[in-house]
Amino acid sequence: MKQQTKDDKFYICIDLKSFYASVECVERGLDPMTTNLVVADPERSDKTICLAVSPSMKKLGVSNRCRVFEIPKNIDYIMATPRMQKYIDYAAEIYGIYLSYFSQDDIHVYSIDEAFIDVTAYLHMYRSDARQLAVRVMNDIYEQIGVRATCGVGTNLYLTKIALDITAKHSPDFIGFLDEETYRKTLWNHRPLTDFWRIGPGTVRRLEKIGIYDMEGIAKADPELLYKIFGVDAELLIDHAWGIEPVTIHDIKSYRPKANSLSNGQVLMRDYTFTEGKTIIREMTDQLCLELVSKNLVTDSVTISVGYARSGQENGNINLRDGSYGMRDGGTVRFEGGSSEESVIVPEVVKLYERVMDHSRDIRRVTISCNNVRRDEGYRQISLFDIAESSHSKDKQEVLEKDKKIQQAVIGIKQKYGKNAMVKGMNMHEESTGLERNRQIGGHKSGE
Repeated sequence: MKQQTKDDKFYICIDLKSFYASVECVERGLDPMTTNLVVADPERSDKTICLAVSPSMKKLGVSNRCRVFEIPKNIDYIMATPRMQKYIDYAAEIYGIYLSYFSQDDIHVYSIDEAFIDVTAYLHMYRSDARQLAVRVMNDIYEQIGVRATCGVGTNLYLTKIALDITAKHSPDFIGFLDEETYRKTLWNHRPLTDFWRIGPGTVRRLEKIGIYDMEGIAKADPELLYKIFGVDAELLIDHAWGIEPVTIHDIKSYRPKANSLSNGQVLMRDYTFTEGKTIIREMTDQLCLELVSKNLVTDSVTISVGYARSGQENGNINLRDGSYGMRDGGTVRFEGGSSEESVIVPEVVKLYERVMDHSRDIRRVTISCNNVRRDEGYRQISLFDIAESSHSKDKQEVLEKDKKIQQAVIGIKQKYGKNAMVKGMNMHEESTGLERNRQIGGHKSGE
């Protein structure tokens, strides 16, 4: 492995192997490496996607994100119901192990089962190189938690990720290392290109049209041609082809977006009529309003995006507008001065839904976003119409303040006794999904 010089940086990226499946094996006292187990909800149809499969299932050729019906019938396996809260608890324990070695300022949690760590300043302290330090951390995770890990080691964040995704899986100790030199020497001609982070099938198709099939081809291509095809994304593509990545963990932690949003989305378990969809819109918007109030935020606009069911599309062709089955409709409603009150936002969002939707078509997907959310400063901008009707404006403000207090009371009850401790009449409708979603995390059962 490369010896560290004064200006070198070293990162590690630790990935927990088949994390959800490994946790379920550990909970059952089974070895994740030899136990055939899949994490999937048995209450859903056999078309449901497996959240994870154990390493031994992967060795049998079962894909990590396959559907249940795609698992070969000759394989005996355990099906574990998802327990998202359990996985979060395990991830928190593992994060605690990271903190026993490193400052939180040097850790970037990329996902529930993957984290980047800048180990540059720790190598001298632990009298170790980056690979040896990674082994110590991985062994602690296995001994204390029971979950095995793989690791990428690199001289920048991109190379660390590629070392994890491509190199580590072929290493006896499940650790891969890359610097710019070894990257160009060993992976410039690696195929398929989709193995590389941020390169999807669409990018590959566009590259193949101009005769590029590997990273070396990208690195040596005419930059002007790549910018013409990919726009500003060409810069990242070219840098990564050369193994260059200037962004650091400090840069990531220092980043502040110009605007913030809150969103809520779901794929419905069946086709919903226009009228049934209205219940879903009300539920989801109401939930977002409670979230705004709980975080002391307001929004100046709400956007809805509704995906129609595949059955409503001629010939079932894939729509290139959104890359999925069925067309989409949507729109945005604005709130002067910002709002978080359910009595203000929900009726306007329902009106928007009624206005932009094709009433004759069934829906299957709904996404609602509160845009440009900001801190609630406790005042609202008054329009000329409000000034002209000052007494009416005062009454309106009193109503809004009362609504806010009711929302705050509801939030307090839910936080103390659970999300389903207080529900509305609409949540009791047959088509409602709110009660079930309140028992989920990330669209899957919390296990509580």
